[in-house]
Amino acid sequence: MLLSGDGEQLPGVKEGGGSKKKELSQLKKRRKKSKRSSYMPKLSCLRIKHDTTGESFDMEVVDASGQRPHPAHLVIMVNGLMGSAQDWKFAAKEFLKRHPYDIIVHCSECNSSILTFDGVDVMGERLAEEVISVIKRHPYVQKISFIGHSLGGLVARYAVANLYERDISKEIARENGNSGNHNSDPECNEMKPERKIAGLEPINFITSATPHLGSRGHRQVPVFCGFHTLEKAATRVSWFLGKTGKHLFLADKDNGKPPLLVQMVHDNEDLKFLSALQSFKRRVAYANVRHDQLVGWSTSSIRRRKELPKPKNLPRHEKYPHIVNAEIANPTNVPDEAETKVNEPGKIDLEEEMIRGLTKMSWDRIDVSFSGSRQKYLAHNAIQVKFNRINSAGADVIQHMIDNFEL
Repeated sequence: MLLSGDGEQLPGVKEGGGSKKKELSQLKKRRKKSKRSSYMPKLSCLRIKHDTTGESFDMEVVDASGQRPHPAHLVIMVNGLMGSAQDWKFAAKEFLKRHPYDIIVHCSECNSSILTFDGVDVMGERLAEEVISVIKRHPYVQKISFIGHSLGGLVARYAVANLYERDISKEIARENGNSGNHNSDPECNEMKPERKIAGLEPINFITSATPHLGSRGHRQVPVFCGFHTLEKAATRVSWFLGKTGKHLFLADKDNGKPPLLVQMVHDNEDLKFLSALQSFKRRVAYANVRHDQLVGWSTSSIRRRKELPKPKNLPRHEKYPHIVNAEIANPTNVPDEAETKVNEPGKIDLEEEMIRGLTKMSWDRIDVSFSGSRQKYLAHNAIQVKFNRINSAGADVIQHMIDNFEL
């Protein structure tokens, strides 16, 4: 019987043979390594801290002594219709695994459940105020990114316009006794204040399965199978989803103004929707090619239908099996504003006006297909990995998002 140096019998090792001596040596090495690791403290762990309401939460890394690092990058994750902060829990954990000391993730729930029926504008204002409260809790952050799923992408677009050119650093400094000013970094101060979001440097603006062009156009809601009768009927009963339904189906006409989603592709006196989006270093639109019953490929990728790639010609990525096409934008290849300006709204349809407005800036377009997967008919939630057990197919999409995330 072979024993270890401690006089203990080594499991799985019998007497005799040179190969057994080799196994013994390997076991001794593993045991020494395990002993050393047992005396080593854990470097860090994930911590989820809920706000006073117990709903939305921050996710960050805490070391073994309980001390928190001071990451410079705040990532805001926004849920979709009838969603909650829990919808982003899987993605938030994956982001922190990759960037444990660089980011802090806030999963928003100021617009959860039936609150998502209140309208894009009301939800956007709520999100903006929530973001300000998060920054006040973490006054050391210097950068900000947004990730929105489905309706959450539209809400994030409204919120960033609300936060554009709104520097709250002085307010934070007063609350902290002139200490902990998150704009103390000289490099950060070099950036013009009007190009910031809530006083922070805007980096990534990412959406997944977001109806940027609304849900009113032909085949923008795939569950209607392209039948014009059903699409028109849905517009007439859009009130069923509250004010949000009217916004999505472009059925809102307050005081003779264009629908809200059309207003959100221009700057106006109160809110700089276009300038706020342009302030981000990169904008990304993840879109389901097929099997998403709620949001069509065209509206989620901000393309005209004739511009969509042929599905049959889309090869799968080796590393990300459900990514079938990635068009990385060239920031210099953006249509001239003079050419895209709409002088006579009556001569252009609303969808075209939204496309022209949003494409005045560059977008990375990432096309996703779950064809061949058992979860393909859950594509709308799978692209987000909303429920890990039944939407796990989208894990590679989240990984692609993380691998290309700019810090």
